[in-house]
Amino acid sequence: MTISIITATYNAGKTLESAILSVINQTYPHIEFIVVDGKSSDETVDIINQYRPFIHQFVSEPDKGIYDALNKGIQMSTGDIVGFLHADDLFDDDTTIETMVGALKNNNADVIYGDLEYVQVNDPTKVIRYWQSKSFKPSLLKMGWMPPHPTLFIKRQIYNEIGSFNLNYKIAADYDFILRLFSNSKYRTTYTPMVITRMRVGGTSNKNIKNILLKTKEDIRALRKNKAGNIFSVIWKNISKLPQFIYNNRSPK
Repeated sequence: MTISIITATYNAGKTLESAILSVINQTYPHIEFIVVDGKSSDETVDIINQYRPFIHQFVSEPDKGIYDALNKGIQMSTGDIVGFLHADDLFDDDTTIETMVGALKNNNADVIYGDLEYVQVNDPTKVIRYWQSKSFKPSLLKMGWMPPHPTLFIKRQIYNEIGSFNLNYKIAADYDFILRLFSNSKYRTTYTPMVITRMRVGGTSNKNIKNILLKTKEDIRALRKNKAGNIFSVIWKNISKLPQFIYNNRSPK
């Protein structure tokens, strides 16, 4: 079973090398590593070229943002399973992918996901927020539930069946995709209770008030389009994040 890992990057030279190392140090041997760069003007391309022997596919060209870059990566991928590791992120452990593949096989699943840690930009061992997910059931969607998108591993054929990221959403295309995915009862999902990804804080959706308002508006539009909920779902979605800031102090990596 080959896993395609897609890294989208744009002027992320400060963190990209650690993301690349996080992929190439994985113990699982069957990884197709794809890097999609948005024509960076910093040292990004130099770093990619340094590790080019470990990168199976690479493109550097202007794009329409991260969702466009991820769509390109999905189209380029040839693996059985597709997962993402953004340029600011790290897999929690060198055995992460191996463990996820084993859980995917053992549960005969089409989709697998786990937990996510938000970490400090300059010190990814220091956790700011811990997103502990849970096993899926359809009623959760109306409560605004979603799994941590960076932890999702999905069979590539699913993208052919339900489509990839809708570029009409500037910030919430991942939520729209998750609603399409988890609203479809034909796909077998499984949750593995372990941290998959460590994400550096500073994401686009929470950068400022303007983006927060846009995210809320797009969340509501995605819920209505997918007939999965309403404005109250978004309210519960935001309330449910509060416990994530009460960290359980897992031993640092």
